[in-house]
Amino acid sequence: MRPIGIPNNIKQNDLSRQQLEQRLPQMQQGFQRLLQGQPEVSVVIPAYNEEDAILKTLSCLSQQQTNRSVEVIIVNNNSKDATEALAKAAGTVCITETTQGITAARNAGLKVARGKYILNADADTLYPPHWVELMVSPLDNDKITSVYGRFSFIPTAGTARLVYFFYEYSADFMRWLNKTFREEAVNVYGFNSGFKREQGIQVDGFNHPPGSNEDGWLALKLRNNGFGKLHYVTKTKALVWTTDRRIQIDGGLWKGFVKRIKRMVTHKHTYR
Repeated sequence: MRPIGIPNNIKQNDLSRQQLEQRLPQMQQGFQRLLQGQPEVSVVIPAYNEEDAILKTLSCLSQQQTNRSVEVIIVNNNSKDATEALAKAAGTVCITETTQGITAARNAGLKVARGKYILNADADTLYPPHWVELMVSPLDNDKITSVYGRFSFIPTAGTARLVYFFYEYSADFMRWLNKTFREEAVNVYGFNSGFKREQGIQVDGFNHPPGSNEDGWLALKLRNNGFGKLHYVTKTKALVWTTDRRIQIDGGLWKGFVKRIKRMVTHKHTYR
């Protein structure tokens, strides 16, 4: 069952930059608590001009509940604002990738990551307290090479949350069609997925051919190279919350929905 409303553990981090700057000492303490010696998990976050959103993400991640050692890496992809300063003030590792683009940024993060497992995250997404543990646990299984999870939308442009609730169920149906009849790899998104670092390096990281996406293509490479299956994490406690800004960029909910249908049809061929 998907939540109709936004849960409190997300709301308490969905605050303004100014409010969250008051929490910087707590974020630092949280990341110090999570990283105990050699990290087992590396959470990699590409960021470009995310000063208004990144502290929401980092506040969530600093509150993760897991016994695993976790490092958080921000890849500053030529930001012109305070993204890097805020990331460092929160107590995360921050590197710079001067080649513009999500593929270069994710590859840069993979290169410096020290964890056995890589979790892909984004700087405009909010993560529940058990996200790291619930996403990584399936990767302990040798038969699973990559994981991906569910997400819901935080409205930013007046669309009612209830409308997104029903929209998300229709998107779940599309993902079921992909997994059952088409290509499951198109369900893998870079803000909520993970894999084993050594396997990712062996398949040339996030590099992908034109017309495909870096996140889904990596999952495809991992599976097709015999490293194991893809695993869909459906537990509600692992569900992440992302803003609807990409939908707004696509022209709004319904125009965005049509574009996503077209992409799904196109990816049927691209991912073969």
